[in-house]
Amino acid sequence: MKFMKLGSRPDTFYTAEAVRCVSSEVCSDLIIQVKGSRYLLHKFPLLSKCLKLQQLCSESPETSQHQIIQLPDFPGGIEAFELCAKFCYGITITLSAYNIVAVRCAAEYLQMTEDVEKGNLIYKLEVFFNSCILHGWRDSIVCSQTTKAFPLWSEDLGITSRCIEAITSKVLSHPSKVSLSHSHSRRVRDDVSCNGGESQKRRPTTTKGWWAEDMAELGIDLYWRTMIAIKSGGKIPSRLIGEALQIYASRWLPNVSREGAGHKQVASDSDSDSTNEIRSKHRLLLESIVSLLPAEKGTVSCSFLLKLLKAASILGASSSSKMELARRVGLQLEEAKVKDLLIPSLSYSSDMLYDVDIVLSILEQFMLQGQSPPTSPPRSKLGFERRKSRSAENIDFELQESRRSSSASHSSKLKVAKLVDGYLQEIARDVNLPLSKFIAIAESIPDFSRPDHDDLYRAIDIYLKAHPDLNKSERKRLCRILDCKKLSVEVCMHAAQNEKLPLRVVVQVLFFEQVRAAMGGGKVTELPSNIKALLATHGIDPSRPPAPLSTTTSVQAEDQWSISGLKSPKSKLSALRMKLNEDDLNDTNVHPDGMARPSKFKAFCALPSQPKKMFSKLLSINRNTSEKN
Repeated sequence: MKFMKLGSRPDTFYTAEAVRCVSSEVCSDLIIQVKGSRYLLHKFPLLSKCLKLQQLCSESPETSQHQIIQLPDFPGGIEAFELCAKFCYGITITLSAYNIVAVRCAAEYLQMTEDVEKGNLIYKLEVFFNSCILHGWRDSIVCSQTTKAFPLWSEDLGITSRCIEAITSKVLSHPSKVSLSHSHSRRVRDDVSCNGGESQKRRPTTTKGWWAEDMAELGIDLYWRTMIAIKSGGKIPSRLIGEALQIYASRWLPNVSREGAGHKQVASDSDSDSTNEIRSKHRLLLESIVSLLPAEKGTVSCSFLLKLLKAASILGASSSSKMELARRVGLQLEEAKVKDLLIPSLSYSSDMLYDVDIVLSILEQFMLQGQSPPTSPPRSKLGFERRKSRSAENIDFELQESRRSSSASHSSKLKVAKLVDGYLQEIARDVNLPLSKFIAIAESIPDFSRPDHDDLYRAIDIYLKAHPDLNKSERKRLCRILDCKKLSVEVCMHAAQNEKLPLRVVVQVLFFEQVRAAMGGGKVTELPSNIKALLATHGIDPSRPPAPLSTTTSVQAEDQWSISGLKSPKSKLSALRMKLNEDDLNDTNVHPDGMARPSKFKAFCALPSQPKKMFSKLLSINRNTSEKN
């Protein structure tokens, strides 16, 4: 770092009885009080260079041998005043980036200008500041930091703005043209020596963001102004801007946690003034970082955005900052992990463990990407006619391609669906999670994005276990989001024995497993008529191979709890539907012998006979339920 020495006389200042004096053959005739400290000095060397002291001496009467001058609002404190006084005496002083701002403000206060004496202190400080301090990278950083102690003086003297301009110009220029500090150069050499030849190869890449760690030492006000200037320069890629923001946030934002963030029980107590001040600083810092995030997608990781969102929730950041973070997370939600979405809830109106509403906002933002119309051109008439002659596989391929034309791709929706199901499994354990919130999260993504419903079933099962007080209507409403056709064999086996599921869901699971076994086993050449009728009501052509389990066929809400194929009067399964409808009207129909609704199991005999093992489990389930009742 650069430094400058002024003066040639040795230091003759000393302390006697809490008073700073100067060794001299001439008696002192001036007492200056600076913030509780007293100096016994001489008028001649001081007044010859300080216009302010001349004015104060002329205004105050000489009542004794020593004239007393008060400087209560002196900028820079006693250290800066003593350096200015020593300069007046010709005593050697050393100036550097660490003290030049304080001395410059003090000299301005004392009016040590060229009008008083040629070659005065202000002139020398300006020359050193412009020619040395602003030319060095580390000097500019340190000098910027010291302006924090004198914000108004630094702004008025242009010190802050000149430091920002110097830092910005160095960031925008090539690193080889910047005079780096000894500490920075040593850090680069240490990296090379530790990593050997590997680091030599990576050095050209890593030097692109060489400035980020040093700039992270700045306070948020200076950092924000400097980053705005760097972004307006247009030469730094947005990715490097994002990396710099991550470095700054990791340095200054605390590792906020649920316990240490003043959650409901802690926040109910009155926090101390210091705690509130710290939280306010962190809140300002976070909101400033959010405002600096590049507009381009992918410039920062989704994990980093979710950490900011979690911190914003804990620190009580503004709703605009939260929504901006939620919007950005939604743009790249497919990169998220379940643990990152577990944002603690700090609302006093709810006892939920996690903030589900902000996740719903994120999912809404994600789905808004798919609202734009397809970008592919409209098909010509000839192209449409050719499409009619293609095979079913080609038609499915074209439908998938049209989905991919939207902003939110088909593959990203598949990833998000997997993420949502994992998130549901975590929040389902919360006993205070309302059913409506759980269903809203589950239904926030389109049906086609779930090729299977195994993970969704697990989430529903966890929710049912954590909420045993759900009534029959609520359990039906919860299970309505489940598509039994998309359950694997293992999950179907579990569902058939799950006593917490509504009976209708168990019937559907067994029925669709029967259909799948009949069509996929290769032992049945033609399906029974009742199964054909059921498949036709769901839009499945029995003459063709069945669609995969990821079919997007939807079922109307009123049919979710019945098998619509039973409407056919020729179907032997109509008896089952009538029995199930009777169950809705009379739920408490229990025979005196304790066996509940035996007529339902007679109706099961109308189903196809293969496989019979799964249906036998239903009987045991019903018996167990009856015994508990």
